[in-house]
Amino acid sequence: MPLLEVQHLQKVYTSRFGGRQVEALQNVNFSVEPGEYVAIMGESGSGKTTLLNILAALDRPTAGEVFLNGKALSDVRERDLAAFRRSHLGFVFQDFNLLDIFSLRDNIFLPLVLAGRPYHIDPEINHGIPELIASYGLYVFTEDSLPLDTPPQRPLRVVDQWVFHSRLYAAAEFVGRRDDLELVQLFSFGCGLDAVTTDQVCEILEKCNKLYTVLKIDEVNNLGAARIRVRSLLAAMNMRREQHICARPVPLDYHRTEFTKEMFDQGYTILAPQMSPIHFDVIEPVFRRHGYHVEILNNATRKAVDVGLQYVNNDACYPSILSVGQLMEAVLSGRYDTDKLALIMSQTGGCCRASNYVAFIRRALDKAGLSHIPVISLNANGMEKNEGFRISPAMLLSALRQLTFGDLLMRCLYRTRPYEAVPGSANALHAKWRDIAIAYAMGEKTGYTYGGICRGIVADFDALPLNESLRKPRVGIVGEILVKYMPLANNYLVDLLEQEGAEAVVPDLTDFLIECIYQQSYKHDYLGTGWTSSLLARVGTDGIEAVRRPAVEALKASRRFDPPTPMAHIADLAKPFLSLGNQYGEGWFLCGEMAELLTEGVPNIVCIQPFACLPNHVVGKGVIKALKAAYPQANIAAVDYDPGASEVNQLNRIKLMLSAAKKNMA
Repeated sequence: MPLLEVQHLQKVYTSRFGGRQVEALQNVNFSVEPGEYVAIMGESGSGKTTLLNILAALDRPTAGEVFLNGKALSDVRERDLAAFRRSHLGFVFQDFNLLDIFSLRDNIFLPLVLAGRPYHIDPEINHGIPELIASYGLYVFTEDSLPLDTPPQRPLRVVDQWVFHSRLYAAAEFVGRRDDLELVQLFSFGCGLDAVTTDQVCEILEKCNKLYTVLKIDEVNNLGAARIRVRSLLAAMNMRREQHICARPVPLDYHRTEFTKEMFDQGYTILAPQMSPIHFDVIEPVFRRHGYHVEILNNATRKAVDVGLQYVNNDACYPSILSVGQLMEAVLSGRYDTDKLALIMSQTGGCCRASNYVAFIRRALDKAGLSHIPVISLNANGMEKNEGFRISPAMLLSALRQLTFGDLLMRCLYRTRPYEAVPGSANALHAKWRDIAIAYAMGEKTGYTYGGICRGIVADFDALPLNESLRKPRVGIVGEILVKYMPLANNYLVDLLEQEGAEAVVPDLTDFLIECIYQQSYKHDYLGTGWTSSLLARVGTDGIEAVRRPAVEALKASRRFDPPTPMAHIADLAKPFLSLGNQYGEGWFLCGEMAELLTEGVPNIVCIQPFACLPNHVVGKGVIKALKAAYPQANIAAVDYDPGASEVNQLNRIKLMLSAAKKNMA
């Protein structure tokens, strides 16, 4: 089969007003075999340039057909022509068609790597950005076309949990070693995972003295901003060449600052961000009793949000901005000696969210010139270890007990405060038992055993005078863990519901911890993980349930309160709607909590999540329709939260849900 075949080609040009026609080509026929060289000769005006333009798909014939490798060029859609030329044709123009901001050499060596998730594959998603870039004379390669025969350097600052992410980082390193390549990353506006990759790709390229360009894409087809960025990239490339700025490939040489035994002995202050005041108030003393000078921050304010926006990729999720913002506000406040300071953050090992907060914090410290401050990863899976920080069995047991106290206090407070006969009496009772729980954690003599405190909390709230005649709609709060429990993150949702004449119902924080362990059994059964992790998961789940058993028994014996639902039952409630393999974000657990509330007399639910948390939108918003079909009484409102979210919009959605709830009660 010929490589190129031309059949009965004709080209007629018509004057602007149609009065005159010029036939440039008439019945041209020839073929070119693979490996054959063909020269077209003729006097000026004979149609050579016209013919070549048609062969290169730069112009269309009036009649006839051109076949390249058996494919008719007329079958290639107009919008796909740039990509087709890039992949199958080479062309040297008579008038050069060079980019005037580049030299001849630079025009020749001007390829560009297009990286990101596979957005570049689907033109319906990428809005033709590869073609846009190609229109500037750039040769576009995708990261999967590069000879990436080596993995990215380790360790990286981020937790690299995705195969595609690894490919991106390897592509960035490949580009960082070459002067004839630049990289553009496509970024999805609504994907918090992408915010993790953009930071790391940028870091790799900057260390190699290379440019980094990112193009955001969403459902709106507006290429104006992309065009400006590409042109800015071209100008920057030209300037760098004029100034002889070259790539300097260097090892990433990333080494985290470890919290050492010497730091522990010196009494370093360890700052931790706030997440749930009711729980963290009683957990903080556990660390202090075991020799760690941990301080749970109480700076969850708008200032912390603003500081977070300065130091975190603004496309990251709201919880990461809040957590980093709290820590950086405190670090930069002048209240602490930064030479005797450490930070601590939980790290679950789950994708994106909780696992990479530690990386976000370290990047923020580096940007502030404070990379010597260690960041302790609080984890139970061995992701990171620090010589100076260990969780002993006694410390773990004490923390679980305090967590149980927090759940009890939250459950009892929210159940009684909307109905209290004496305003402020529920808060006073909460303060009383909070102080007792703190004293117990510090090893002080309180006159109570662990089980005695559990029974005492329930008994006192059971006896609290209430206005028994009041009937209020019960509203469950589910969603991303930090947004669910931190008042600032959810714009004080519990207070709002109570002000609007409703009762807030918030599931136990312990349930989230159990769920993280419980799902290891699924990974063993269906994803091939080892039996040891499954066994440890069962032991861990049983152990936590055993710790909170005194609280469960006290709640079962009460007249006002309900005990928590076993995790296995929550999983069973979720199974009709989605697989337990959905474990990113809050995963199946979010659906299970909504089903749990609906089966236990709480038909009204506010499902809250950060605006940039894609997994929670999938498993939260995505199951609401199915839940409403299965539970006709369901009244569910999905509300997004982020630094720039409209409180008015949030309030309107919540009030609409409450209006329906009160109507249903009537």
